[in-house]
Amino acid sequence: MSLSPEEIERYARHIVLHGVGGPGQQKLKAARVLSVGAGGLGSPFIQYLAAAGVGTIGIVDNDTVSLSNLQRQVLHGTPDIGRLKVDSAGDAVARVNPHVQIVKHPFRLDAANAPALLADYDVIGDGSDNFETRYVVSDACFHARRPLVTAAVGEYDGSITTLRPFEAGENGKPNPTYRCLFPEPPPAGSIPACSEAGVLGALTGVVGAMMALEVIREITGFGENLVGRILLMDTRAMRFETMNYSWDPQNPLNGEAASSA
Repeated sequence: MSLSPEEIERYARHIVLHGVGGPGQQKLKAARVLSVGAGGLGSPFIQYLAAAGVGTIGIVDNDTVSLSNLQRQVLHGTPDIGRLKVDSAGDAVARVNPHVQIVKHPFRLDAANAPALLADYDVIGDGSDNFETRYVVSDACFHARRPLVTAAVGEYDGSITTLRPFEAGENGKPNPTYRCLFPEPPPAGSIPACSEAGVLGALTGVVGAMMALEVIREITGFGENLVGRILLMDTRAMRFETMNYSWDPQNPLNGEAASSA
């Protein structure tokens, strides 16, 4: 997919970058990325994808902008209060980069609509704020054979990992699934919602931008991704750690029981 003279100038810092270059920028332009959510994580994720020149960005979110969102959801502004987040996000992307196509999905992603939705995209970024959606997205990405970058934030901490469980690792074993990392969701009510516990606004910017970095890496192929590794961030100690995790033979998606069924 060729770049126009205006795009060559716009993406000049990518084009001269070893590991991306012109071919990588063309891959970004041809890519279709779905953002699950346009909130705290989705806002910087979508912005940096748009700035990077990802050709098509889908946004699935059924929520509207509220005043309490604006402390961290920087894709939206005060005049957007009451608007659908997909509409506000679409306008913001148009201001960032008119070469990007936005596809709006103003509904809640669930097990019924996920397969058809994911099939239309190359890479998925999940910035949802609840375990129910995370399990739905990760399971659907496994069945659709779509790479998934999934992240989460707490009050002062964050995490991010990349999932490609439909492929095997260098050891010949399947790559781990989300269920290898978190076999079961936590008991209902054990983890307070953002509205109850709070969240540091700038933290969502850091983690959302890292989601965009991981997706750009998936598309262009440079560097080492986070498959089988989870990056943990503690902003109170300003400490970043990477923990390895592996395939669980007991997991229901690509475990031993699933492969023999």
